[in-house]
Amino acid sequence: MTTTYDPFIPAEGADQPGYDGHRRAEGRAGGVAWGGEQSWDPEPRWSAPAPQRTVPEQRWSPDPRWEQPAPAPRWDPEPAGPPRWQTGMSDSRSAVPLPLPEPEPEPVRPARSRAKPVLVGLVVLLVLVAGWQAYRIELMSSDNASMHSVLATEKERTDRLEKELAGVFDPEAVSSSVLPSVFRVRAGEFTGTAFAVGSKADNGTSNLFTNYHVVAEVWVDGGRTVSLERGNTKIEATIVRVNKGKDLALLRADQEIDGLSAATGQVKPGQQVVVVGAPLGLDDSVTTGVISAYRPNDKDGTTIQFDAPINPGNSGGPVVNASNQVVGVATAKAKDAEGIGLAIDIKVACTTYKNIC
Repeated sequence: MTTTYDPFIPAEGADQPGYDGHRRAEGRAGGVAWGGEQSWDPEPRWSAPAPQRTVPEQRWSPDPRWEQPAPAPRWDPEPAGPPRWQTGMSDSRSAVPLPLPEPEPEPVRPARSRAKPVLVGLVVLLVLVAGWQAYRIELMSSDNASMHSVLATEKERTDRLEKELAGVFDPEAVSSSVLPSVFRVRAGEFTGTAFAVGSKADNGTSNLFTNYHVVAEVWVDGGRTVSLERGNTKIEATIVRVNKGKDLALLRADQEIDGLSAATGQVKPGQQVVVVGAPLGLDDSVTTGVISAYRPNDKDGTTIQFDAPINPGNSGGPVVNASNQVVGVATAKAKDAEGIGLAIDIKVACTTYKNIC
């Protein structure tokens, strides 16, 4: 900064000693030229304010003749406490302006938490998953209901088929179920057939039915023991009771044999049957046929007529229906005729020997 002075005429006259019409600027740093206007170094050094003096009015020339280089600015550290940017002068133009207050720092906004969007995303995801699971459960419930309906329909169909199959005749299955309970009977010089029946025999014993005429020779001679044979198996049996009029005899074996069950319903013509016996002494023989007639009013008692072939030795053998139940006891065949066999109704035998079937 350069301070310029202009010559002036003193107000009291020009009798000031040592004045040559010019005024030099003071050479000390931070000096002040007193007059109508003051000039300050750009960087004042802090010291006690200079005493005020009354000086004549000064006029400044626009064309400077004197210049003084401004000293290099030096800054003293600002002391603690209130700022001392002021002078002892009252002239507002001579006061150094107070430093502007520092702007208040903007309030620090807390960083937006990143956890909130993540939590929102997780909640949305969980809601979507729950909705999907609910939808799947609903579909599964619907599928289960449909499957239940299908299964119910299939069960009805299966039950119907079972009922239909129950009437289907399977001679092989019937024979496999019946043969273990059927034996050849050897009584003296005669042979015939006997079969175990029921399940009411004493422990370790079995009840068997046969015809009286099969064991008549032994019975008449006072004997009571006959032989039951099936393959290599031989079992002794005792004649317990006989009925000549109905051509029935009850045998008991001291060995457990699976008994056949007796049919409770009435046979009907056309019903398919299997006849098991030992024709001419040939055990485990099977023939098939149908019920030809049911004759309840015959003079010799209720008779079942069937067309399955039988021969001597079949007497006393079981006539079995498709349900593995005994419907009659084969007893005779018509002479000089084919396909006419006769059997005693099983209900007659069970009635004759109570508590057996």
